[in-house]
Amino acid sequence: MVTRETPRAIKTTRTAIDGLPEAARLETVAAVFAPAIAALVDPKAPIRFGFWDGSAVGPDDAVGTLRFRSPDALRRMVWAPGELGVARAFVAGDLSIEGDIFLVLAALRDGAPKGLRSIDARTLTAMFRAAGRLGAIGVPLPPPPEESRPAGRIHSPARDARAISHHYDVGNDFYELVLGPSWTYSCARFVTPSTTLEEAQAAKYELICRKLGLDARPGSRLLDVGCGWGSMAIHAARNHRAHVVGVALSHEQVDRARQRVRAAGLEDSVEIRYQDYRNLSGEQFDAISSIGMFEHVGSARTAEYFATLRDLLVPTGRLLNHAISSPGGSTLGPRTFIGRYVFPDGELIDVGEVVLAMERAGFEVRDVESLREHYARTLRCWVVNLEARWDEAVALVGRSRADIWRLYMAGSALGFDDGGIAVHQVLGVVPAADGSSGMPRTRGEWG
Repeated sequence: MVTRETPRAIKTTRTAIDGLPEAARLETVAAVFAPAIAALVDPKAPIRFGFWDGSAVGPDDAVGTLRFRSPDALRRMVWAPGELGVARAFVAGDLSIEGDIFLVLAALRDGAPKGLRSIDARTLTAMFRAAGRLGAIGVPLPPPPEESRPAGRIHSPARDARAISHHYDVGNDFYELVLGPSWTYSCARFVTPSTTLEEAQAAKYELICRKLGLDARPGSRLLDVGCGWGSMAIHAARNHRAHVVGVALSHEQVDRARQRVRAAGLEDSVEIRYQDYRNLSGEQFDAISSIGMFEHVGSARTAEYFATLRDLLVPTGRLLNHAISSPGGSTLGPRTFIGRYVFPDGELIDVGEVVLAMERAGFEVRDVESLREHYARTLRCWVVNLEARWDEAVALVGRSRADIWRLYMAGSALGFDDGGIAVHQVLGVVPAADGSSGMPRTRGEWG
């Protein structure tokens, strides 16, 4: 149903309306754009589409509204058809989501099963016609400044450092607001329905410590690859007397991690370095944890990654690789929202490929565990934290970046819900020359 409604948080400018072709001035924007919407989204989807002139199309009982706040939204979509154009419009503020973001995204997912990455000729033609009638084609607009386009050889140390900095160096205060006191940016482990986020993150770290055997070998030397703000290192040192080296490629993470280590009184047990894992040759460790870092490695570097970590371990040493995975693998390409604005150069590797790559590198794989549902709940907790302190978040990083994080976390939660993505912990050990592994006989050792 096409209607005209009183716009909320919209200021319709006389200039925008006067600039439209004569034919378009005589009918609402919703009426002009309705065929394009029908080509993209099932008319029965409980989504309302609102436009800058106050008109709207969609059911009255919709779960939320996708609001086109300016003709520039259509211009961006025409010049970059598909997900990239929509992402640019959203980040620039030309497009917004009103209502419960989880319900809106779920309705869009279910109502447009082909998604935005495979727009067919019929849909594209309808979009061009509507944009043309509304005078919204014009010249291409510059992309929002938050967009990342890393240069150089993909997954080279220099490019990896830039890609990681894009995501993590957005301000420690912002991440503290989103993540809470645990300072942990990876999947938690909710042992009971009443477990809090902080308790769940501690439970995840304790599970990893026990899988690595740190509880049975106090004083072990642990390498934490991609150590973030130092939470795993602090947990292992405080609870299992581990001697930990943490490495990361985010200056802001390293600075805050060092501060947290000092505040915990663990400077004799924990060393935090700004260092690429590829530059650790010659050192030896009893155990290695890699938590939420493998997504930055890339399929082309997977063999090198596991071979490098294998060489850093003593006989019977263990590696715990905790990473988001995707059936068949998935590249977060440069024409996707995540690839341009969240994780440039990111790749999600099929867990089967991870197991095979570890075996080829000389690991004996001893355990594979999925925490998929746990990550969906973790992300929902982060969105709640962000929304509860929204004004503060916007003051810290700007409206665009706060919107980016809210959209990507909510969308990712739905991906974990429906199984499109998962997260796996893969545990491997380096057998000694006689074949002994030092592993416990059952999983009961770590629960």
